[in-house]
Order: sequence, then structure tokens, then C-alpha cells
Amino acid sequence: MVAVVLALNSGSSSLKYGLYAVDPEPVLLVGGTIETPDDDGDDHARFFDTIEAALKGWPVPTVIGHRIVHGGPHRDAHCRIDGAVMADLDVACAFAPLHGPASLALIRAAEVRYPGVPQIACFDTAFHADMPDIARTLPIPREYQATGVRRYGFHGLSCESILRQLGGDMPPRLVIAHLGNGASVTAVRDGRSIDTSMGLTPSGGLMMATRTGDIDPGVLLYLLRETEMDAKVLATMVDHAAGMTGISGLSGDMRVLRVAETDDADLAIRMFERSVCKQIAAMIVSLGGADLLVLTGGIGENDEPTVQAIRTGLAWVPGLEIRIFPSQEDAQIAIHAAALA
Repeated sequence: MVAVVLALNSGSSSLKYGLYAVDPEPVLLVGGTIETPDDDGDDHARFFDTIEAALKGWPVPTVIGHRIVHGGPHRDAHCRIDGAVMADLDVACAFAPLHGPASLALIRAAEVRYPGVPQIACFDTAFHADMPDIARTLPIPREYQATGVRRYGFHGLSCESILRQLGGDMPPRLVIAHLGNGASVTAVRDGRSIDTSMGLTPSGGLMMATRTGDIDPGVLLYLLRETEMDAKVLATMVDHAAGMTGISGLSGDMRVLRVAETDDADLAIRMFERSVCKQIAAMIVSLGGADLLVLTGGIGENDEPTVQAIRTGLAWVPGLEIRIFPSQEDAQIAIHAAALA
């Protein structure tokens, strides 16, 4: 039986949707992207008007799949959404305030628009759930680890889609660099995540479009102690005003920075490229070498100067093949949703 899946991919700056026929491979029927500016808040019910207009004339979904960025400490496998799952997702918002509330609002809006249609949660964290302890554990006292403070890792659906596309060509030692508005690098050994750059939240790891990535914690303590920042203002800075946006003073959009021709824009680009190369090198260490590096995401797929900078920065790695693949998160959501419905 063919499943008709509405895949909803709620990110930090956009909402992607796609209607797929899955039997058993996903075939995209219609899809699109809705930009979600910061001032839109959680008004995802309004976005459904746009989605339903695009779906007019196509089959009604038999199942709805959602990308959930953070499953929290209690959800590490894709699953059907019920009351218990919603309660856990509400708790998990503390770990991903950029994404969690918007995802919950989207699930509730979908339930109103499509009553009785099963909804599936597809977790970005699931791919990394069985990372070894040396990668999973953060260097803090055990008492905090017990509350769920650990490395979770993200962009798992993107990584899954790369493995699916590689199929039998997947090498034993693979590095995946998902480079977009959010960016991360993952080490994959024999098809399993063994290390990744993002940590407790999607704010860690690489310098990103608007996020700091890894930063000396003393900087944050200094700002709290010596300025008028409180936790809320600091969080806004870390997630919305830092990264390439903060350095350039212009934008975190690589397309804007490439044509800006200012010293600060140039510095932001060079810092991003260096950050990517350093994290890839770290994942090569975790793997004990690498057979293939896959670049994906908006920047990884489309920005040739960044790709060339990575090739140059990693020229010292013997025998490293670099390939570019599209991130197919939405198709991956459709596959999981069809299987779990």
C-alpha cells in the first residue's frame, strides 16, 4: 500500500514541507520552503494556509512526519506521537529553545488541520544515540550528567540520508559535514555515528551563520559578570547575533558575504572555513583516518569557494576523497513516517 506522507521540516530559519508517495522509496509530489523570520514566533498555524494551498489537488496525507531537532534525554528513536511523547518534547524545549517550541506548535496545528491522521516524530538526535562514552560524555560533574547533560549531536536525518544515498559505496571511515545556517561535522564508522561536533544543543561545534559554536566558557562568564547581560540576552547573542553575523556586522548568509567586499565579511568567511577544516580534522582523529568526506547542506552543496577552501585546507590528509551530496532530510522523514504509521 502506498503511504502519502506530509513531511514537515521545521528549522531555525525556515519551514520546509513535502508531500511524498512512499512505496517503498519516497517520491516527491510537491514541496516548498517558507521563510520564518524571528518575529513570527510560533505562528505555525498560519503557515498551514500556505501549505494547504500548495497541496490542493494532491492526495490527502495518510501520515505526517515531523523533524524534531532535540528529543531530550528520554527520546532517542523515531516514534509515533502521543500524549507521552508530547510531554517529553515539552521538557526537551529546554535543550533546544530555537527549535522545540516551534515544532510543538506545528504538531498541534497539524492535529487540528488533519484530525485522526497519525503523526510521527523523527529525531535529529536519534542517529547519534549510541555514540561511545568518550564522545557522549561532557567534562562536567556526574551529578549534572544524570539530568541529561551530555553530547546529543544533531543533523542526524541529514546524515541518514547521506548513508542511504551512498548505499553499498559507503566506506568504513566517513566524515559528513552538514554546512548550512546550522552546521556540524560527524564521524561515521561502519554506518554508525561515533563522534560529532554539536553537543548538548545545536549551538555548539562549528562557528555558524548566527551561532558562536564552541567558545571559551570564560567569555560567557565574563559577559554575565561584567556587563548588564542576563541569561536571556546572552542566549540571544549566542544563537542569533554571533557567528558570521557577529563578525561581519552584515549577515550570516554566505551569499551576502561573498559579494560584500568588506574586510569584516572576508574575515567572517575565513573564520568559518577554518572552523570547518578544524572540526573535520578532529573527526578524522576520532576515526583514525578517513576514506571519504561528504559535504552537504546549503553551503556545502552550493558555495564553490567554501568547497575549494576545504579542499585546500585538508590537502595534507592522504587519500581523502571529497564528494558533494544533497541533504535529503525530508525524504528521510517520509521513509520513517511511512514505516512507523
